[in-house]
Amino acid sequence: MPAHTSDGRPTTDNDEGRAKRVGEAAQAPGTTPSGPRRRLLRGSALIVGATLLAGLLQTVQATGSQAQSPTGSHTASLTLHGLSPRIPTKDDSLTVSGTVVNDSKSTITDAHIGVRIGPGGPLGTRSALKSVGSRTGYSNALDGSEIDGHTVKVPKLPAGVSASFTLKVPVNALDFGPSGVYQFGVALYGQSAVEPWNHVLGIKRTVLPWYDGPTAKPTQLSYLWPLTDRPHVAPRGDTDSQQSPIFLDDDLAKELAPGGRLREMVDLGKDLPVTWVVDPDLIASVDAMTKSYRVAGPGGDVTRTTPGAGSDLARRWLNELRAAVSGDQVVALPFGDTDLASLAHQGRRVPGTIGHLKTAELLGVTTVRTILGGKPSADVAWPVDGATDASIVSVARAAGARRIIARSDTFPEDSLKYTPTAARPIGGATAIVADASLSTAFSGDMLYAQNANLAIQSFIAQTLLITMEAPANQRTLLVAPQRRPTVSQARALAAAIDETDGSDWADAVPFDTAAKARPDARAGRKVPSARAYPARLRRQELSAGAFQQISETQKHLNDFVVILTRKDRVTVPFGNAVLRSMSSGWRGTPGSEAFRNAIGGYLQDLIGAVRVLDKQSLTLSGRSGTIPVTVKNDLGQPITGLVLRLTSDRNIRLEIRGPQQPISIEGGHTRTLKFQTTASANGPAHVTAALYTQNGALYGKGVGFDVKITKVTDLVMLIIAAGLLLLVLAGVRIYRQRKRQTAVEDDDGGPEGDGGNDADGGEADGIDPGQPGDPAADTGQESVEPSPAGEKVDG
Repeated sequence: MPAHTSDGRPTTDNDEGRAKRVGEAAQAPGTTPSGPRRRLLRGSALIVGATLLAGLLQTVQATGSQAQSPTGSHTASLTLHGLSPRIPTKDDSLTVSGTVVNDSKSTITDAHIGVRIGPGGPLGTRSALKSVGSRTGYSNALDGSEIDGHTVKVPKLPAGVSASFTLKVPVNALDFGPSGVYQFGVALYGQSAVEPWNHVLGIKRTVLPWYDGPTAKPTQLSYLWPLTDRPHVAPRGDTDSQQSPIFLDDDLAKELAPGGRLREMVDLGKDLPVTWVVDPDLIASVDAMTKSYRVAGPGGDVTRTTPGAGSDLARRWLNELRAAVSGDQVVALPFGDTDLASLAHQGRRVPGTIGHLKTAELLGVTTVRTILGGKPSADVAWPVDGATDASIVSVARAAGARRIIARSDTFPEDSLKYTPTAARPIGGATAIVADASLSTAFSGDMLYAQNANLAIQSFIAQTLLITMEAPANQRTLLVAPQRRPTVSQARALAAAIDETDGSDWADAVPFDTAAKARPDARAGRKVPSARAYPARLRRQELSAGAFQQISETQKHLNDFVVILTRKDRVTVPFGNAVLRSMSSGWRGTPGSEAFRNAIGGYLQDLIGAVRVLDKQSLTLSGRSGTIPVTVKNDLGQPITGLVLRLTSDRNIRLEIRGPQQPISIEGGHTRTLKFQTTASANGPAHVTAALYTQNGALYGKGVGFDVKITKVTDLVMLIIAAGLLLLVLAGVRIYRQRKRQTAVEDDDGGPEGDGGNDADGGEADGIDPGQPGDPAADTGQESVEPSPAGEKVDG
């Protein structure tokens, strides 16, 4: 058989000769070919390379063309928009609607839509049910034969073109057997220009629950209906007399508006047999919105607020929520929906953290009872995604929770052939283990009708399959969906609950019923270890540094409120802000650190509102004097319990008598205290004025200033005394001289009565009638404002 080149043509003698010469050159690399021979070799190499490249390109093009033009059962794709009824009975007709798209590059002809029931009867396990949706392509052994006589034609379908279809099939034509879940396929059957023979061109599968009579004990299902959100209220309140809250944004108003997530949750939940799980912070925030409220500016700027626009929406939503929960069980989460896993893994060893959780538990139930009425359950812990370990259980129990919501995908389970009851004891508490598959059934993208329809159908079918796993053994299960489902997810979940609750194999029960159900003796009860906690969830946790920051803020808050006369005006908003800073709502968002920083910043602003006013240098002349110090209170309430203390770095040179004095100041006022000092030597002294709490802790920052001492010395006093003595002696001498002169005049027969009126008398000699040492006039009352530069304090 002749040889061929890579492009498929037979080789020629010339080709073989060129190849031989190339081979010879390769076998003798040490020789240098002649010029003509080198040119021949280069030409041969180019020809061979071009031939190989052409063959490779043809192969790639053929492969790419085949990949871009699907064939076989991948030629077309089907989308199911509707399936009704979802739970068929004998006398029903099943209506299937959808769209078919030609994904190939050739026209589809002679096609129709038909349905197929999977062979082998009902599905036996939940894993088999899951595989129905994951398989692609058609298999006659797995998909069964088409139901004859119940098809709908599809017109000629060019490449890339779609067509809608609606098909009705009598249920009795499906030939169901015993009760259970059956695979149901909708397929396009026809041919294409590339494959001109009849075959399956595309298929979409789902499942159908079939229940023929009450042959099993109904499974009890408890559905949680969560109302949670991230924190929206800023740590800093408004400056009005009511301290109205400032919201970080007005996004909550959008959630409460028609079509918003929270509005949909209430509208859907009011007609469902569910247990409401409420974050008290959410309803407290909405309650605050019913009054006038402000919204922070860009970046959370609380100095540039605007009026909130959601008051009417908030009032309507709260009224509808109160009506919706009436008669249903309500579970109150800790205030702010505390992130239990973060606290257990990162914050448990930080002082005061467990105390915050206890406070959140108590405040949570009080808030829900006050706003919604009734008697909510408050001993329930719900870690994120139901992921638990020993530390989470320990923290939850320490805060008073007796019932902990877990999830089966993070809770170890023995190899049971059926789904056990949710409740199980775990040592001093009860774990209610939600079914993972049912709980996560609507966690995907439910915006597309097919995704929602398939998820709803799978959910309903799973509940029947669970019942049929052990039909004589009634079990109680929990369904705990994601904390914040989207609108489309909530609608799909609501449809599934409504359909399932109307079935004959499932009954809806409150959460308390699920928590009190008799545990299955064979169900797993071992709490997972910390190493088993999902890594993806651990990466979302608040850091240990976050809890340390919260602890420091709380410490400063405790030191601050002791001086207040109306402590609740600070402890309540700050306490709520601290609880919000530990919320599980921060997971997946970037705002938690900024929120914690805002709490600390606001607290420092309040602490700084009570301060010693700055003083500049003073001059102290004399042995003693007073130093005035002014304290200002910019708070809106009186403060007390502080002492003002003066200290000198030169106690020998400048002694402060009574160095500390208690001080109380009305809100918005200043007060000046005076400290007596004694100077013993000239020179500078640095004085610090600072506020302290009654337990001796420094409050705020001290104010330092310099005092220049110019005390009169003993030498100066001696000179003054000597001068006075000379003055006295001079006076005595003048007096004696005048006396002698008077006596002489009397002897000379001077006029009578002239003594004392002579023009040369004492006044004429310039003697001041005043006495030395007379006190100077008193100075006026000192100002309460900061001391000016070079202030002089006289002795």
